[in-house]
Amino acid sequence: MKTSAALIDRFGRQISYLRLSVTDRCDLRCAYCIPKGFKGFEVPDHWLTFAEIERLMAVFVASGVSRIRLTGGEPLLRAQLPLLARSLATLPGLEELSLSTNATQLEDHAQALRDAGVSRVNISLDSLIPEQIKCLTGQDAFAKIMAGIGAARQVGFSPIKINMVIVPGVNDREIDDMVAFCRAHRLILRLIEPMPMGNSGRAITPYDLQETRRRLTQRFDLVPALIPGGGPAYYLQDPEGTFNVGFITPISRHFCATCNRVRLTVDGILHLCLGQEARVDFRTLMRSGASDEELALALSAAIELKPERHEFREAPEKIMRFMSSTGG
Repeated sequence: MKTSAALIDRFGRQISYLRLSVTDRCDLRCAYCIPKGFKGFEVPDHWLTFAEIERLMAVFVASGVSRIRLTGGEPLLRAQLPLLARSLATLPGLEELSLSTNATQLEDHAQALRDAGVSRVNISLDSLIPEQIKCLTGQDAFAKIMAGIGAARQVGFSPIKINMVIVPGVNDREIDDMVAFCRAHRLILRLIEPMPMGNSGRAITPYDLQETRRRLTQRFDLVPALIPGGGPAYYLQDPEGTFNVGFITPISRHFCATCNRVRLTVDGILHLCLGQEARVDFRTLMRSGASDEELALALSAAIELKPERHEFREAPEKIMRFMSSTGG
């Protein structure tokens, strides 16, 4: 199969970043991600096998995808994930393989993931108060998360990014404490506005990070920074370059004009936008006998379906699927 120079959508955006969900399961129950009491997870027979993932990722990378992020649910719940990572990391043309995790399992897998070729990790941490973590996630997980962060540092992951979703009335008063924690441990902090995905996501009051950005900029004399990664965060750093903070603002200041990413779910559905319904079913294509060339053509056609922007403000009720089923 011939290699394409790039995947360009109708709006001139180069699509080079894939978020690959390897499971929709998670051992935590964060309110903005999985509805309380939800049990409708995808059946294992519908999951893409490792062989199917490896084949499809070879097609994607040959077509122009240069960054892959392993996500979930919680990706470390997928058995033998380091074996998949090792295979993907060797794909010709792949520039970066990274991982998003809640870190509860990371202490046990950090070295294997690092050895397999995963270069960076993003870790979800919405509070530094153990009781608050239990409230936010439904599990007494603080000690495991801290151990996971420590293991990631010990094995040499760099940079390590901490993702903090701001839930008004719950953890919005902890932003300064999280800043202090990340400064002390040389971690990159990323503050995230919650997205109205599914009933659980829409139940969370929106949070505008623009005032927080202005306040932190003034307090720490922050200036624009460039941080490795293909994601949507807008980064700032202090004059000494010792502290970096990113802002992911899908609601108050959307970044659709520069969106370079698509998402593949555990059952092989390619979503072209978090806030729209455009999708292509690659599992059915593969299991019905599609060749690699046909898969590449389907990918090119899918990119043509990518919408210009989401409608989270205009139509927050539009997307019924929730975050863990879409991929982080």
